[in-house]
Amino acid sequence: MLCRATSGRRRGPTGASSHTHLNPPVDDPAVRIIGLSLLLILATACAGTGTSTPTQPTVTARAVASGSASATASTPASATSAAPLLCAAPAQALVELTEGPYYKAGAPQRSTLATSSTAGTALVLSGYVVTRSCQPIANAKLDFWQADGNGSYDNSGYNLRGWQLTSANGAYRLETVIPGLYPGRTEHIHVKVTPPNGQTYTSQLFFPGVSQNEADSIYSSSMLVTLDSTKTPAAATFTFVVNLP
Repeated sequence: MLCRATSGRRRGPTGASSHTHLNPPVDDPAVRIIGLSLLLILATACAGTGTSTPTQPTVTARAVASGSASATASTPASATSAAPLLCAAPAQALVELTEGPYYKAGAPQRSTLATSSTAGTALVLSGYVVTRSCQPIANAKLDFWQADGNGSYDNSGYNLRGWQLTSANGAYRLETVIPGLYPGRTEHIHVKVTPPNGQTYTSQLFFPGVSQNEADSIYSSSMLVTLDSTKTPAAATFTFVVNLP
């Protein structure tokens, strides 16, 4: 190849170079300039034959529309997306139940209510807010509050209290714990559902298989979540149907 370097010249008996010119040298300035130009072009071409390292693509963070949560592009969709919407129109509107004595206004906006020190079994609750015709409602406000796994409410602060807005497809996702029992009450999570520019619907969610359900005078089987306790954290789903067409 033209870009291959010569290791050395063959030496003659007297030590002088034995290289033989095919053509006699021409001592002409114009020829020298042309020769230098050709050498420069050849050197540039040889330098360009090296291997370069490709630039790695840049990953840009993006928001994931699911409640108020956000994630980067590398976050699996299952970490932030609700299960597929299962709704048969006309759907039955949620049953409104008492607010109870432990509601506190002013809770922070957040989708994670539990901390590492919260008593109880970790739970992810997800689902949708829809109309009776199963149309998803974006930006519906969901205000949750509950007892911890020991059946205790935080009435001096806002532990296990918080609200969020549904995503563009009406989805929500809540990270919390399964609430405990306390005298007179079965396991339950309180919620206020407020569609944009609409009325507020107050209710409670209950858990299947709890022996105290039937003894609780507030309990409603139509507000039972679907629970998979074999997962870690436990996974529950519920679709809130508000009384809108």
